[in-house]
Amino acid sequence: MSKLPNPLDVRQSDHPIEELFLKRWSPRAMNGEGVEASIMDQLFEAARWAPSTYNEQEWRFLYSHRESPSWETFFGLLAEANQSWCDKAGVLVVVASRTTFSRNGKPNPVHEFDAGLATQNLLLQAAQLGIVAHPMAGYDRGKAKIALEIPDGFETHCMIAIGHPGNPEALPEQMRQNETPTGRKTIDKIAKQGEFAFED
Repeated sequence: MSKLPNPLDVRQSDHPIEELFLKRWSPRAMNGEGVEASIMDQLFEAARWAPSTYNEQEWRFLYSHRESPSWETFFGLLAEANQSWCDKAGVLVVVASRTTFSRNGKPNPVHEFDAGLATQNLLLQAAQLGIVAHPMAGYDRGKAKIALEIPDGFETHCMIAIGHPGNPEALPEQMRQNETPTGRKTIDKIAKQGEFAFED
């Protein structure tokens, strides 16, 4: 049974919002079990309904279940620090997007933004299902392009470790203390009416 903290026990919004936004966080502790295909279908179903410019839907998700032949390839893309805990993930995902518009071949300046929106949908659906989904920047982008045969005109943005919740005590020692939901900056630190007047 998972011993992960409940985000709703430690997080409180300053204004009324849906609890789902508070439930989404990025734990690392997973139990090593595989993730059912039906769950992955729900995650990708949520992702596909994200908004995108001109309805391009330019995001692409490449993934590997831990029991599949491609697992070692995906796992080998991760930075060493991420490999130290992703060995208990059930699925590894690489998020990519097309850099040009399919309608005219011109550069799409917001392809990364759109891919981020789709990724957030996936992460929120995972939180709703009680599934760990932890996005990571720590992976080898050049190696991913070659190993996964990603064609020119597509860029990768992150990897996501997905799995069933596990016990934080099984994590490497230096990671255990950070296995708790974090807070957020207050609204005045991120939103201003009028000109840019933020202080770090």
